[in-house]
Amino acid sequence: MGDSGAAREHHVAPEGMAPGKGYSHVVAATGRFVAVAGQVALDESGAVVGEGDPGAQAERVFENLRLALAAAGGSFADVVKFTFFLTDISMLPAVREVRNRYIDVDRPPASTAVQVSALFRPEMLLEVEAIAIL
Repeated sequence: MGDSGAAREHHVAPEGMAPGKGYSHVVAATGRFVAVAGQVALDESGAVVGEGDPGAQAERVFENLRLALAAAGGSFADVVKFTFFLTDISMLPAVREVRNRYIDVDRPPASTAVQVSALFRPEMLLEVEAIAIL
C-alpha cells in the first residue's frame, strides 16, 4: 500500500457524529480529480467472473478498479470515495473483506453502500465506483 495520497488528504471525524465503522465520514483532498466508472465482475474478455459468488465478484471488481486507477496514474492510496451498489446488502461484509486488502483500513475512504433491485446484467451482484484525487 503506497502513501501517495497521504500528504493531500485530510480525514475528518465530525464532532457530534458516531464514528464511521470501516469508512471515513469526510475526506478532503486537493489534486487532480479522477472518476472511475462503476466496475463489475467482467474480465478482460467481457466474461462474468464469480457468478453467484459475491466474494469472487468483489475480487474481480477490485482488480478492475486497480487497473483503472493505474491507467490514470493512481492507486488505491488516492481513492477518497467509494460507492457500492449491491443487489443484496447482506453481501457487504464479503465485499468489505476484499476491499480491506486494497485500502489502508486505518484511513479508509469515504463510502456509500446502496442496495439496488438490479444491475445492468442479472449475473452481476455488485458494482463499485471510485473517486480519486491524484
